[in-house]
Amino acid sequence: MVAILLATYNGAAMLQGQLDSYVAQDLKPRLLMVSDDGSVDETRDILHRFAEAHPEIEVELFDGPRLGAAQNFLHLLRQMPDTVDYVALSDQDDVWFPTKLSRGVALLQGIAKGRVGLACGRTLECDDALSNRRLSRGAKRPAGFRHALVQNIAGGNTMLLNRAAIALVRGAAQEVRDVVVHDWWLYQIVTGAGGEVIFDDEPQLLYRQHESNLIGANRGLGAKLYRLRFLVSGRFRSWCTTNLDALHCSGARLTEENLRLIKAFESGRDGSVWTRLAMIRRCGFYRQGLAGQMSLYLGALLRRI
Repeated sequence: MVAILLATYNGAAMLQGQLDSYVAQDLKPRLLMVSDDGSVDETRDILHRFAEAHPEIEVELFDGPRLGAAQNFLHLLRQMPDTVDYVALSDQDDVWFPTKLSRGVALLQGIAKGRVGLACGRTLECDDALSNRRLSRGAKRPAGFRHALVQNIAGGNTMLLNRAAIALVRGAAQEVRDVVVHDWWLYQIVTGAGGEVIFDDEPQLLYRQHESNLIGANRGLGAKLYRLRFLVSGRFRSWCTTNLDALHCSGARLTEENLRLIKAFESGRDGSVWTRLAMIRRCGFYRQGLAGQMSLYLGALLRRI
C-alpha cells in the first residue's frame, strides 16, 4: 500500500491543486494522513470535501502539535501504520506529476529487500501561478552520511520511503524531540543507519516558491550572500548541534562506522583550527560543489560548524 503524509497549516489557497494531483497519479495512493497545525482558513473544509469525493482514498485527519512544520511532520511519522509499504511526504502547495509515486516506488524497488531506502530528487521550481519554471539544483556527489552531517540534498516534498525506512523513522521519531527540519533529519537518520538514498535527476513535481516557504530554492547572488551570513553568524553551527543531539537520541539505530564519524565530528569541531580543518579531510565530510566544499572549510576555519 502506498500512503501520503501531508502537513497542513492555513493552506487553503493552494491545497486543492495538490490534492487533485494525488488523484491523477498513475499509481493510486490508498491512504492520506494529514496533520493540520491549527488552520483557521478553509483547509479542513477542503480536506473533508476531498475525502467525501474520493472514497477510494482513506483520509485520516489529525490535530497537529502546533509547534511548526518539522514537528507537524514528526507527528505524522509517529502515526504511520504497519500496513504501509511505501510512504511519500507532501507539502500543501506543490503539484505532483502523474508519475511521482510510480517512479519513486520503482526506484525503491531496486534496493535490496529489507534494506532501508529513501528516494528523493529534483523539482521544477515555479511561482504561485505554476509559471516561470526552472530545474532545481542537482547532486554532483553521491548521497551518504558524510554528506548528510553537513548538508541536505533530500527535499521533504520529494521523499518516498520503503517499508524498512518507515519502520526506522517511525521508531526514531518516537525518540527525538527537536530537529532543525524534518527532511534533513530523515536524510541523516536513513544514511546514519546504513540505508540507501537515491537522488532522482528527473523532476516529479512543481515546487512553488513564495514568501510562505519554510525553506526555498536558495538561488542567486542574494541567496548566496544570505547563506554566507548564516554560516558566519554561527547559526549553522547551532543547527549542527541540534542535528547531533537528534542523532544521539537514536544512536542505537546507527552503524558503528557512522557513530565513529559522529564522535570524530564532535571532537574535531571543538578542537584547534588545524584540528578542525584536518577533521574534514581525514573523515571525508563533503558538501555539493566546489563553493559548497569551500564554505565547509571556511566554517571549520571560523569554528562555525
